[in-house]
Amino acid sequence: MQFSKSTDYALHALIHLAHSEHRQNVGIKELSAALGVSESYLSKIMSKLRQDGIVRAVPGVNGGYELARPAEQITFLDVIQVIEGRQQLFECSNLNSQQHRMLAEEKAAQTDRDCHGQSECLVKRVMDGAEQHLYQYLREHTIQSVLNAASKDCKHAVNKK
Repeated sequence: MQFSKSTDYALHALIHLAHSEHRQNVGIKELSAALGVSESYLSKIMSKLRQDGIVRAVPGVNGGYELARPAEQITFLDVIQVIEGRQQLFECSNLNSQQHRMLAEEKAAQTDRDCHGQSECLVKRVMDGAEQHLYQYLREHTIQSVLNAASKDCKHAVNKK
């Protein structure tokens, strides 16, 4: 599994906005320069984030983008799902295979039950569990948690000197 560059830019843009909150909003020129990406490409990403209520567009000459909600309420999972979509990561394509039927029959024999009607893919069960752990991890990490970690790392580095 690999996330797109758009997700990378979206997360970095949000961190930049959160870090710049004292100025309220950041123009697309400044944001694109800070991230090293074209304004048109970043505008498309920011538009998706705006449509989903993660950022707010500020109109006018001094306009730009700002966070639409506090940084501690914007999870990595929120951003990834906006940019990548909300699809399942794994799809079992072997439900009708001989191997799948053999595993179902073996399970039925071990449990003395009739599992012939069972259509659960055992591989998918494992993959779904991994997906749930990943989603939980991404839910626990917010834009603010990255800023907090950066601040902590900076203070730690200063104290070592």
